[in-house]
Order: sequence, then C-alpha cells, then structure tokens
Amino acid sequence: MSFLHNGVTAHRGNPAEFPENTLPGFRSGIELGADWLELDVHLTRDGELVVCHDHTTGRTADRHLVIAETTWAELRGLDFGTPACPARMPLLREVIELVQSQRRTRLSIQPKADCVAETAALVRRLGAEEWIGFNDGDARKLAQARSLLPDAWIFLDTPPGLADVQPVLACTRTHRFQAVVMHHSTVTPERVASLVAAGLEVGAWTVNEPAAMRAMLQAGATRLYTDFPRRFLDLLNKG
Repeated sequence: MSFLHNGVTAHRGNPAEFPENTLPGFRSGIELGADWLELDVHLTRDGELVVCHDHTTGRTADRHLVIAETTWAELRGLDFGTPACPARMPLLREVIELVQSQRRTRLSIQPKADCVAETAALVRRLGAEEWIGFNDGDARKLAQARSLLPDAWIFLDTPPGLADVQPVLACTRTHRFQAVVMHHSTVTPERVASLVAAGLEVGAWTVNEPAAMRAMLQAGATRLYTDFPRRFLDLLNKG
C-alpha cells in the first residue's frame, strides 16, 4: 500500500477529538486517513526528543514545567489527557514507530527547539526516512533538515503578515523545498498560481471551519493543516 495523497494534514494529531500531540490523537489521524500528521518537537534537559507544541506544559498538562529545564523522567509523569482519554507526553521515537507501523500516513515534524540534528539522527537510526518530512517558518532549520535528510519532504510555513511571495519562491528554489503552506489570511488565487507555476505544492494553515476550507480549495490550495481532520475528509469525500 502506498502513501495517501489527499492534502489533509492532521495538525497536532486530531485535537478536535483527542488531546493534542498525544498518541491517541496521532492514531486517530492515521485511522481517519489523513495523508500527513503534524507535530512539534522539543529537547528535554537530558536530551530526549519529546512531542509538545509549547515550550512549557501548563496549557496542556496538569503541571507547568519548562521542557528544556526538565528531565524526561519528570515529564513522563504529567497528565496530558482528559477523563475520557488518558494520555501523556510522547517521545518522538514513539510517534515515529507508530507511523512506521503502516504505509498510508506520513509525519511532518516541526522542530520548536534547536534539535534538527538530533531529530535527523533519530530518523536515520529508526530507518524512517520514507515516512518523515519537516515543516517550519524558519528556513534555516528547514535547510539544515534538507542537508541531513536530502530526500525529506519540506513544507515552508509562511507568516500571517506575508506581503510578497517572491522571497518565498527564491527561498524554495535555493533550498529545494517542495511545498509552501501559507497562513490562511494570505491565500489568494494569484499567489497560489505563482507558487504552483514554480512546481510547489501549496497549502494553508490552520483551517478549521467548512466555509474556510472551501475558500482555500477554491483559491487553489491543495493542502490544509487542520485541527479537524475528520471534518475536512468528510468535506473532500462529499465533493
């Protein structure tokens, strides 16, 4: 079975239905049929790669800790779940191994800390190159990922204030990035067309409402980062 290509990036797993950036959410994204999962990675004080969006745990767990100042042994005891869905912070290794158990959905990694080299080393150690891509707004991190994993799929995320796509095009040409994911507020048919003409896949982040999903598709975006992968898949299936 080959990897899916439906343009559905399950942003932080499936946070509409499960705690974000946890194994239950990532399993759900795979089961629903998203072609990519997206997650965020930090380094603990003792050098473990862990999955969490924020630099601290207070928003999503039962204690407020700074990840870079905390050991994995301390972080693994935190509660990131809900009464209906127990969950803890996963190691990046655990999510990669989950993704490697199937061949439909791939994994896009956003390195929130200075951890691209450590992430690439883990990917190579697990033999997971086929399953892995990277996304970020920092072209330097993505260029480092490209140099360490030359065949990885790279998504350049652009900011809400994007005024001109020409520098974006120059960046993607220089570093051989394959995709650009624009903030939804900056997506226009003209911008999408210029990116597509350069051979790039074009997406939008983060798009959760059906009307906004339709607007992005009508503008020509073919990938959406969404907290509601089930909703987006249903919309695509209905045509």
